[in-house]
Amino acid sequence: MNLQEILNHRRAVRHYDPAQPLDAGKVKECIEMATLAPTSSNMQLWEAYHVVDKATLNKLAEACLGQRSATSAQQMVVFVTRQDRYNSHRKQIMKASFDEIERNSPEERKAPRRKLVETYYGKLMPFQYSRFFGLLGLFRKLLVQGIGMFRPILRQVSEQDVRVVVNKSCGLVVQTFMLAMAEKGYDTCPLEGFDSWRVKKILNLPYHTEINMIITCGMRLPDGVHGPRYRLPFEEMYKRV
Repeated sequence: MNLQEILNHRRAVRHYDPAQPLDAGKVKECIEMATLAPTSSNMQLWEAYHVVDKATLNKLAEACLGQRSATSAQQMVVFVTRQDRYNSHRKQIMKASFDEIERNSPEERKAPRRKLVETYYGKLMPFQYSRFFGLLGLFRKLLVQGIGMFRPILRQVSEQDVRVVVNKSCGLVVQTFMLAMAEKGYDTCPLEGFDSWRVKKILNLPYHTEINMIITCGMRLPDGVHGPRYRLPFEEMYKRV
């Protein structure tokens, strides 16, 4: 399928065929393709929990309020954010960046490029992502408000703002996953209705994780798609400046 066909095929499917199991290896490939999605500053603060165990699926279906998309799902993928891992991720990215500079940069450009990476991932990222009961975010907010009186500056720096950024990035990963699944002819549905506390307990997720989205997976039945797709008029959405 080309991109237009993939987009037309992808629907939020509410009822899956129990007689058509999915290849877990192919679903894993789709998750791997989702790693190519962009994330803010390439921090990649997310994880995917690929659920294939039937007993766990049944527990998750109950935590998803018994929605038919969940009770009939052949597999599920739970995407979570991991803002708590910013420190280890930035260090890995720094190392990879230094290695790339050493391999591919002209000798006269190596030092300034290393300095840029050190400033960005060594100083800015810890400043941006560190948390302390909202107080560090408040300090950052006050600081940028002062600086912003004299020049343009990023203003979304509170702890809540950064949480939104991390979830936006994870949302890009989720969409990439669903499109990859559609390309393979598999169906998905992103769920909002679920008991996050119970889901975290079922999957034994660490305290600092936040569930971004639960994606049910399967092969659609005829009643799995609730009517033709409706979108508001494009003219209401499109603003040319």
